[in-house]
Amino acid sequence: MSRPPYSGAKAEDLRRRRRIIAEDLDWSLALVPCLSNLCLQSIVRNFQEKPMFEELPPIHKVFVQERLPTSLPLHVTANVISDGVYWKRCCEQRWDICDLTDYGHSWKRMFFERHMENIIELFIPDETEPKTVLEMVPLCRNYVKRLDISQLLPPIKEPGKEEQEYGSKLASDSEYEEPSMDHFDFNILLKKLTQLEELHLVYRVKHCGMNFEWKMFEMTDRDCESLATALVSCKSLKLLRLHQSHIEDKKCRLLVKHLLDHPSLTELDFSHNMIGDKGARAIGKLLARNKLETLNMCDNNIRCPGAKAIAHALSENSSLLSLNLRLNAVRDEGGQAIGKALLNNNTLLRLHLGGNRVTGPTAVALSKVLVENNTLKSINLSCNNLGGDGGIALGEAMSQNTSVTECDIRLTEIDEQSVSFINKVVWTNQRQAREGETK
Repeated sequence: MSRPPYSGAKAEDLRRRRRIIAEDLDWSLALVPCLSNLCLQSIVRNFQEKPMFEELPPIHKVFVQERLPTSLPLHVTANVISDGVYWKRCCEQRWDICDLTDYGHSWKRMFFERHMENIIELFIPDETEPKTVLEMVPLCRNYVKRLDISQLLPPIKEPGKEEQEYGSKLASDSEYEEPSMDHFDFNILLKKLTQLEELHLVYRVKHCGMNFEWKMFEMTDRDCESLATALVSCKSLKLLRLHQSHIEDKKCRLLVKHLLDHPSLTELDFSHNMIGDKGARAIGKLLARNKLETLNMCDNNIRCPGAKAIAHALSENSSLLSLNLRLNAVRDEGGQAIGKALLNNNTLLRLHLGGNRVTGPTAVALSKVLVENNTLKSINLSCNNLGGDGGIALGEAMSQNTSVTECDIRLTEIDEQSVSFINKVVWTNQRQAREGETK
């Protein structure tokens, strides 16, 4: 009598008892998952209710970071999960471009800095609750070292209120209640960010389209007062960049007044504003009191008196390394004052006077500096009408100079022979500087 065929259950049982199943390429002897993996999977599934991370060995931390969902609330993950794969996944899921260069090569720092920037940039005064910002502070204050705010939104105005503002004489003042702030109030934030070292601000509205108004692109008096007070409380700040914000003399003087005794500020950038001579005088006082190393006043309205004030401070300053006055109008009177000041200054390394309407007399004054000053490494006089005499003076001075490794004299009406000679001296100085570094 023939033997009956195996039932399905018996066939599966026999299959499991076989040690090698040649026809199944995915077959593995490891039928039972590793116990440690089962435990780690349980940790991942229950992380929100019971977070466990620091107790794990490094290899298990990587396992958990690779599998945790990026949708977990920040109050669960912020102060528990260390920098690594998890924060890389969070960043790459949220932003298309993730360059770690400006974030100390830290994914966690990138996430929290950009997250805080996004909250501030979308903050609408009297509409957004301040607690949306304040709730983030305990979670991010240990990781935020740099904030780059590219827009600040104004309050939303109803059509009726706009009519009142633009001259409706029938409505009484009591019917229109002014917003509490014109833009985000940094007083509620800066003093709480104890690790903040860099603050970049632009008072503007991006993508405003047909709703464009000039006042969308300026800092108001109330904004200035608020920010000035907030800067005093931010003791760790090293770099302040406040550009393209319609800052004029009054606002500049107020900001400088609050920065005079700042304990850590080393770099100040007020470029692309409307600062004139009165503001420049305030900057001169700041140079006399503070330990600034970099000052950028590019593209403002500084003229001869303002340049003289900065020059006077420069002659007594021993900390400033870089001064950028490009695209102002200091003219020869201001340029000569700066040249005279540099005869008594042994610390400045970089000077930019491009596009300042200076001519031959300024070139002559700076030639004396190039002969006597061995500290200056870079000088930019481009886009000024220095003329042939200015070129000859600079050429004679450069023949005795061994320190300048950058000298920009493009579009200065200097003859080609002088330009060629000056460039050869610069190249020689560059080669000698490289050789000195290798020794």
